[in-house]
Amino acid sequence: MPNETKHAAPFIKVEGLSKRYRADLPPVFENINFSIQQGEFICVIGHSGCGKSTILNVIAGLDEASSGAVVMAGKEISGPSLDRGVVFQSHALLPWLTVEENIAFAVRSRHPDWSRKRIAEHGARFIEMVGLKAAWKKKPSELSGGMKQRVGIARAFSVEPKMLLMDEPFGALDALTRGVIQDELLKICAATRQTVFMITHDVDEAILLSDKIMLMSNGPHARIAEIVVNTLPRDRSRETMHHDPQFYRIRNHLVDFLVRRSKMIQQNAAEAPSSAEPLIVRPGLEGDQPPPGPDNPSVAKMRVVA
Repeated sequence: MPNETKHAAPFIKVEGLSKRYRADLPPVFENINFSIQQGEFICVIGHSGCGKSTILNVIAGLDEASSGAVVMAGKEISGPSLDRGVVFQSHALLPWLTVEENIAFAVRSRHPDWSRKRIAEHGARFIEMVGLKAAWKKKPSELSGGMKQRVGIARAFSVEPKMLLMDEPFGALDALTRGVIQDELLKICAATRQTVFMITHDVDEAILLSDKIMLMSNGPHARIAEIVVNTLPRDRSRETMHHDPQFYRIRNHLVDFLVRRSKMIQQNAAEAPSSAEPLIVRPGLEGDQPPPGPDNPSVAKMRVVA
C-alpha cells in the first residue's frame, strides 16, 4: 500500500454524496464520504442496486449526484475528463479499427498535436504491456473476450490518466482469463503507481488487487459502512495468497458483511441517521483462536481502528 502522510490532502475526496432518482422515492444512496490517496487501489463491493456504478459514474463525470461533491486534486469534478480513464464490463472498442488504431484513437484525443509515428510508438508500449504485441493488427472480431478487455485496459492507460475507474471489468470473463488479466493489471499498477477505483462482486478479486475494500450496505439508503484495510503483503499472488491465514480472516469478514450485516444496516438506515464517516477496519484475531479457513469457517473477530 502506498505510503501516506497522516495529514496529507487526499487525491480524491467524496463528501456528502447522495442520489435520488425521483422526489417520491428514497435515495439509492446517501451521505457517502470517503477519500482516496494517490496510488491507492480501491475496490468497492456491495449488492446490486446499492449505487456502486452510479458513484463511479459521478467520479468519472458521466453522471450527477443529487447532492454532495467529488473533489480531485483540489478541483471539483463537473464533467468527463481525460484525467479519469474508464473501463467498463463491455470493452466498447470501435469494431472497424485494429488494436493499434483503437489505442491510437485514444492517444490522439489526449495529444492532438503528436505525429502519427509518435502516437504509434506511445501506443505500442501499452499494447506490449498487456501482452497483445502479436495481435496489434487484428480487429475486435478476431479477438477473444479476454483480449478485447485487455485492449480496453491498454487504451485507458494509454491516455495516462491520473485515475482509473473500472466497473466490473472482468465480470464476463472465464476464471482462467480473468486470472491472467488480473496479473497483468497488478504488474501495470505496480509499474505506474496508478490510482484505481474498481467495482467488483468477486471477494477474492478484491483481496488480490486492492489496498482497501469499501463495503456498501444494501439500497435504498445505501452507504459505505466500512472500509477494510487489506493487511496481506503487497506482493501477494493468486497462487500463494490463500496459504496466508490472514486471507481467510479478511475473506470471512467480507462474506459475512455481504450475507448478513449489509441487510441489517439497510433495515436500520431509514430510522437511524448514518454515520458521516465509514468505519476503518483491519481484520484480525484475538487471543489463541485458530485462524478461520476451510476447517474453521467461523467469522473472525475484528479490531476497529480510527
